[in-house]
Amino acid sequence: MINKVFSNFDDAVADIPNGAAIAIECWGYPATPQNLIAALKRKGAKDLTVITHTFIPMVWPEEDAVLPSYLLPQMKKLITSIAGIQGLGAGAFLKEYVEKGLEVEIVGHGTLAARLYAGAAGLGGIYDPIGIGTLVEEGREKRTIKGKDYLFQEPIKPDYAFIAAHKADSLGNLVFKGGYRGDQPMMAMAAKTTIVETDKLVEVGDIDPEHVVVAGAFVDRIVEIPPDGYGTPEKGAKLIALLTQIGSVRDLLFGKVK
Repeated sequence: MINKVFSNFDDAVADIPNGAAIAIECWGYPATPQNLIAALKRKGAKDLTVITHTFIPMVWPEEDAVLPSYLLPQMKKLITSIAGIQGLGAGAFLKEYVEKGLEVEIVGHGTLAARLYAGAAGLGGIYDPIGIGTLVEEGREKRTIKGKDYLFQEPIKPDYAFIAAHKADSLGNLVFKGGYRGDQPMMAMAAKTTIVETDKLVEVGDIDPEHVVVAGAFVDRIVEIPPDGYGTPEKGAKLIALLTQIGSVRDLLFGKVK
């Protein structure tokens, strides 16, 4: 049996090359694979393509939490649905990187999810009505099906997926908690190599098969988050306090976002 359990995050990402495409969920700090992001930052891989639903700047110290934007200096392309935060300069933090050559592709949440599903299911792509009559049409195949116009969207098949699970066994069977799930199952199934950080690593048989969301067949590497790692309850409480302070400052400077 292949050993999927790694003792640390640096070893788990050690072979990720320059130019890799990586899917990373980001729906709040607990559902983000922060430790894997930090390990890839330390490795220094360059020319990365990052696929994520939310790409926002880090407005807190990196020792408290990290997000996909932590990799910004190492990226050549970003595929995302949200770039920036309303009231905090939106996507202005990307400007200097775009001027240096960063390619940014904005994709609607539903379209991004569907393209990941297409990658996971082995489909050749999807026909999507989103973007008809807009700049999204440029360079895309347009087709009329039963009187309705659609744009062709290619599947997304990342080289790697970074996954944050609540619980995993040593075979890689995964359980998520609340907002952890998101599109992580699709990312895990679409990627060539899936690397997981988990709150809890348990023995095979300790997870009820009815609770498994991602089967171990789609998981290649697993690392249990240590007590001093990102995403622990202690760091989470500190981050929430910081975000509350940041929100108060934002409201003072810009007014409450409606």
